[in-house]
Amino acid sequence: MSDNGSETPVVADVEIEEATQVQEAEAPKGKMSVEVRLPVLAPAPHASSGANRLSAVTQDALQQVLKTAMVHDGLARGLRECAKALDKRQAHLCVLNEACTEAEYTKLIEALCAEHKINLIKISDPKLLGEWAGLCKLDKEGVARKVVGCSCVVVKDYGQESEALSVLLEYFASR
Repeated sequence: MSDNGSETPVVADVEIEEATQVQEAEAPKGKMSVEVRLPVLAPAPHASSGANRLSAVTQDALQQVLKTAMVHDGLARGLRECAKALDKRQAHLCVLNEACTEAEYTKLIEALCAEHKINLIKISDPKLLGEWAGLCKLDKEGVARKVVGCSCVVVKDYGQESEALSVLLEYFASR
């Protein structure tokens, strides 16, 4: 906490439940322990939570399709690349981050997808989308580190036919 009082409040998209979580803090030898009560946080409900949520199978298929497309140099990442690919009708699939703070950004991508009849999927976590799009470094064990959040990814080339691609195409056909 700064002494000058110029802190910026942080607003989170969570609700505090009635229950509290009790933790006992470790005290140095000879001192009394302190009981700390922390509120339990739950994600806030969204109006469109049921409509845009992907099943685990569809999410895994999307991840595999993005990784395959990345290997075959078939991904466009970021606003400029995605808008170009969508406008030139080179895109087969667009993945957009729901949590994007720029309303104009999402309106543009949604409008281009609607205009050219390109399939659109919305993902809630930008870090997860960034990891799937290859915007990260992998350590020796293959675990993603230094993941950069991503707002939009467009698949221009699927690379190869796979079971994951057929699951994803089946998902679009059922919508």
